[in-house]
Amino acid sequence: MLRALIYLLPLALTIFAFIDCLNTPEDEAKHLPKIAWVFIILLFWIVGPIVWLAAGKVRQAPAGGRTPSEWHRNHRQQWVAPDDNPDFLKSLKEENKKDEALLKDWEADLRRREEELKRRENGTEEAS
Repeated sequence: MLRALIYLLPLALTIFAFIDCLNTPEDEAKHLPKIAWVFIILLFWIVGPIVWLAAGKVRQAPAGGRTPSEWHRNHRQQWVAPDDNPDFLKSLKEENKKDEALLKDWEADLRRREEELKRRENGTEEAS
């Protein structure tokens, strides 16, 4: 059991640090770009996660008292179902009006063509 723990603990720490690094906003990564931290965590799988947890991320709140991740959480757009979204419903009404206009034009063209065919048939019958 202890032998398994020797391999599982660094693996678990590596996975935790990797996911933590990926979920960290770019402006909270210290000293290096976030992609460099990802490579360090994955290449040096015993030391890399420890370095990331110790020095790779801003852990204290900035001067304003709020972290960027809190700001992102509070200003995230709420998802609205399509049938509750007034903009979506309005766009459907506009599309419906366009479709109705196209249908009326198509029907008028069809009637015109039918009348032309009837006139041609009547004209050929009268000529015979």
